[in-house]
Parts: sequence; structure tokens; C-alpha cells
Amino acid sequence: MKETRLKVMTMSERERKILSIPEGLDQERVDAALARLLGLSRSVVVLLLEADEITRKGKALGKSDKVSDGDLLEILMPAAKSEPTLTPTPVDGLTVVFNDDHIIVIDKPAGVAAHPSPGWSGPTVIGAIIAAGYNVSTSGAAERQGIVHRLDVGTTGLMVVAKDEASYTNLKDQFRDRTVGKVYHALVQGHMDPSEGTIDAPIDRHPKEDYRFAVVAEGKPSITHYKALEYFRAVSLLEIELETGRTHQIRVHFSALHHPLVGDLTYGADHTIADRLEMNRPWLHARELSLKHPITGELLHFTSPYPADLTRSLRSLEANQERD
Repeated sequence: MKETRLKVMTMSERERKILSIPEGLDQERVDAALARLLGLSRSVVVLLLEADEITRKGKALGKSDKVSDGDLLEILMPAAKSEPTLTPTPVDGLTVVFNDDHIIVIDKPAGVAAHPSPGWSGPTVIGAIIAAGYNVSTSGAAERQGIVHRLDVGTTGLMVVAKDEASYTNLKDQFRDRTVGKVYHALVQGHMDPSEGTIDAPIDRHPKEDYRFAVVAEGKPSITHYKALEYFRAVSLLEIELETGRTHQIRVHFSALHHPLVGDLTYGADHTIADRLEMNRPWLHARELSLKHPITGELLHFTSPYPADLTRSLRSLEANQERD
């Protein structure tokens, strides 16, 4: 049997990560919890555990150990590359919904990043577009060609990518001036009260956990509008419009209100609800995108259907008569 081993690295090639266990993973096995939080396969986490690279209060953990809410784990990981590289790679499930000489609008599946970044070696939107033979703008960093906005790896739905320099500049201006319409659907825990409203709370990096963001007094202005579409027994289906576009904005804002997105264990979701609905990612979908064509000025509007996992979870709620 072939033995799988981690490459041995010098300390200068590695980094120490301090990770706090969120409430939603309380009493989970450490291998399962870290696989979810770090985006690694469970087999890689097990290799780290077997190499005593994951410790709690200075004591190495084994794969059968359980974690508790608030545990601080120290993990020795390979250092992130300072200059991510762009690799053209086809992506199953990525759909082109509009394409001309200037822009391309795609429907992004889960598990795909917008562009390469430190620590991410998986598929990307820009890599898939280039692999399919489309031209993209060369503006911006080399690994972000044509990217004017992003969706999280676990978020599905609509994105626009610029194919030439004039379109790139125009689209960036539209996003900066907040004239692009972005509508998301999200399933959150509990019932929103009031049923519609605005969340105006500044966001920046979490003061202690650099992989998360948080509502902080000195953060960047962040505004989210929401409306409840449907109530189920323990969750609410919301329509959300973003006035600003901060990293993790929807996830952070609803977590701060104690209504985290179903499946979003990083921001405090209850894993039992996610498990029951078979959700292994945050329930969040970029449903609608409206913008002016950067060259013709024509108003364009696109709508994306729910992907299979989101549809399945809603059907499960309806089948079990959980509608309120």
C-alpha cells in the first residue's frame, strides 16, 4: 500500500495558525471540525494530527479528540505563497449566461473561488474562463484578470467578468458608485424580527482571528437590506440587497444579529441544522445581477435558479411540513 506523507518543510516555509473553534462546532471531532474550518480534506487534517502539528494548550491532539466552543488550537501549516499563480482549468457546473465582445456573465458553482489567492489551490472562475478560450481584460493583478467583484468559494450564483480594458474600468466604476444591483437569497437560522429592514454596521477583519471578519466600530461602512420571503419552523428564507460589498458582508451581518446562515459554521451556525438539510456550505446564492452594459449602456438583468443542493434543502423543509 502506498503511504501518503506530508512534505517535510523548514520552519521558514511554514506558518503557525491560531484557530478559535466557533460555537457551531462544539463537541465535533477535531478532524471533522478542522476540515470544515480550513477547507482541507479530512485526510490531510489527519496527517497533520498524526505529525503532532495540531495542539491545544501545548498538547498534541489525536483525530478522535473532540473540540469545544472557544478552544484555541495551534496548527503548523505550509506557508501561503506570496504570489498566487493563475492556472487555466475547466470547471464542471460553471455556466455562461451571457457573452459578447466586452463582458461575460457566469453562474458560479460552489467550491470555486473568483481568482487565485494565497492558500487556495482549487478551481477559479478566471481560470475556468481562460481554459474555455475566452479573452479577459489584462487590467489588475495578473491572477485577477477581468475580475471586478467576487463571490465567496461556498457561494453560488452570478458574476460578471470584463473582457477588455474599457469594460473593466467602466464596471469597476459601476461597483464603486454602487449602481450595480446585487440580490442574494439566504437561508438563516431563526425568524427575522422585523421581517424586513436594514443592517448598518461597519465590518473589518476580526481582531483575533484573521480568517474571519466582524462588526467592529472602526471598520468600513457596510449596509445590507433584507426582506423575509418565507418562514419555516426554525429558519427564514431571505431576499438580500447589498448597498456595499465587503468581504463576507452577508455572513457577518446576520451572524452579528444571531441569525447565522444555515451551514455557515465559521460564523456560528448550528451544525445540526446543516446536517439535517445536508448542507456542507453556507446557504447563500447570488440570485440576481443588474448592470449597465459597459459599452452600449443597455440595462442588463440576469437571474440564476437555485442549484441542486439549495433546492433539495427547501424541498426537505416543505416535505417535513416545517413552513410557519
